[in-house]
Parts: sequence; C-alpha cells; structure tokens
Amino acid sequence: MASSASCRLQVVSKQLNCQNIETQPCAGRLNDFKFTLNNSLFTHSQREFYERNGYIVVKGLVDDESIDRYRDHFQRICSGDVKVPHLVVMRDVAIAKSEFVPGEKAVTKIQDFQYYDPLFDYCKNPEILKYVECFCDADIMAVHTMLINKPPDPGTKTSRHPLHQDLNYFPFRPADRIVCAWTAMEKVTRANGCLVVLPGTHHGTLKQHDYPEWENGVNKMYYGVKDFDSTQPMVHLEMEKGDTVFFHPILIHGSGTNRTHGFRKAISCHYAASDCHFIDMEKEVGPTIQKEMDEYVRKRVGPGVKVSLADIWKFRARVAQGEILNFL
Repeated sequence: MASSASCRLQVVSKQLNCQNIETQPCAGRLNDFKFTLNNSLFTHSQREFYERNGYIVVKGLVDDESIDRYRDHFQRICSGDVKVPHLVVMRDVAIAKSEFVPGEKAVTKIQDFQYYDPLFDYCKNPEILKYVECFCDADIMAVHTMLINKPPDPGTKTSRHPLHQDLNYFPFRPADRIVCAWTAMEKVTRANGCLVVLPGTHHGTLKQHDYPEWENGVNKMYYGVKDFDSTQPMVHLEMEKGDTVFFHPILIHGSGTNRTHGFRKAISCHYAASDCHFIDMEKEVGPTIQKEMDEYVRKRVGPGVKVSLADIWKFRARVAQGEILNFL
C-alpha cells in the first residue's frame, strides 16, 4: 500500500509542475477549439498546441511501478505462463521468415488485451482518463489496445512502421472524438525507433492506404499513406519512461527502424466517445480492411463466418469510463 501511495504521489507531483506538458510557442491566439472539449485540465496554450499540431506529450504521466507491472505481464504472456482469450500475438515479418525465436524475442506486438485486467489496468488509469475526457467527454470506450515490443532490426528495416492514419482502421465517427494514448515503457529515442509525427496533418482528410512496396516485406496490417506531402516537416517524439503522447486519429505518424540491440516497448490504447456512430467502411474507405478482418474472424471463429466491421469493433471495445451507449 505504501509503495502504491508513493507512486501516486510521484505522478501527482510531476503533474503539478506546469512544465509537465510539452508544447512549443505558437503564433497568434485561438479562441474556437474543434479538437478538444472545454475542460479545466489543459491551459489555453496547451489546447492551442493540440489544435494546431494534433498531438501533445504529457511528461511522467504513468508511474514506474505500473509500467514494470505491465512489462512483467507481457513477459508472462510471451513465455506461455498466461493464456489470454482473444489476444492477438504478432511477430515481425523478418522473424516469421527465419528460424523460431522463443519467448519475448519472438513477439513484436500484442493486441486486444482488453479482456485481460492486469493490462487493461492501463486503459482505466485515472491519470490517463482525465486527459482522455478532454477529447472524448465522460463516456469513454477503450477501442484498441496494444503493447508494442519493437525488435532490433535485422538489417531488413522491417521494424519500422510506415506513415499512416489510425482512422483508416476505425468504422466509427466522428474522428474528433477519438484519441490515442501512447506511453513509453522505457526511454524512446530516434535510435530505437521513436514515433514520428507530421504536425498539423489532422486538419486534412483520411487518405488512401495500402501496403508499402518494401523490398523485405511489411508486417500484417501495417498500411501506409499512399499520397502525402513528403516535404512536410516531421517531429521525432523522443520520450522518457512514463511519458504519454495523446494524438488525433487523422494525424499522419509512424515509427523508425530500431537500430539498437534492445527491444523498444510502449503500451497504448485508442479511446472513443461512447456515443460515436458507426459507418459503412467499405463505402467510405474501401474493401481492404473488411477483407483483412474477414480473415481475422475466419482464423478465430472458423470458415463461413462473416461479420461486419462494426460488430468486430464492438466486440473489441470495452468501456473504460461511464456508459457503453452506441457500442452495445
């Protein structure tokens, strides 16, 4: 109990410092905000920063004890000590094509841990949720969960993640009531493949995505934006353990190659307002995602089973705070 209280005090003391949120000066002053809701948490300048750039980093938001606990549960899953229903375990395409590597080194990402409470604890972290309310309001669904274990690149550059927009995967709207929380589980640098963002691209629209034509292949579901202005400035988000970035689902982002000898870990959750409405993805985005999801369902349920994207995402979602509303 004392240790838990100490960690809580650590987080609170960091957040009381106004320098806790990383922003940069912006020219001019905005008074009408589209991408954040009225709240007492963000200052005017912080809301301006997100409005202009589509992301904001909160320093030291998640305490070390929680992160170490998530790391331990990840390792137990990788070793086979824990079996999690409906969990998706992914391996890098370079590892998949080589000889088997046992344990944690074989796994580059786990997804859909929403029904495993020790990891879903991250999604219900009150320090995170109070920021999520600024984007989604009080009724919040956790719609996509990941723990990423970016491997050392074997020289194939397959450890990178192509530039993309997360909204490409989601059959619910409005986009402005969706946000991702992405927390560094250790020091994240350009060397080990930090996130890269194109500030301001959340003001655009959802672009066409496809698999990039990389010489050594690309990981499953790692789509990339097909058409964007490559001259736009990029920002590399180097972060310390516990730092958390919140970003908009239309913001173009990706991550670089891990050029170190260690694995780079991060944990993340996409949140959506519970009153988001569902759309016909095949009409608005195209058939690619539906085909990939049909394959996902066949592997887990059996051949001949066809469900809508809306049903799949309703199943993958779990209430993080408040009421479920449209995700029933």
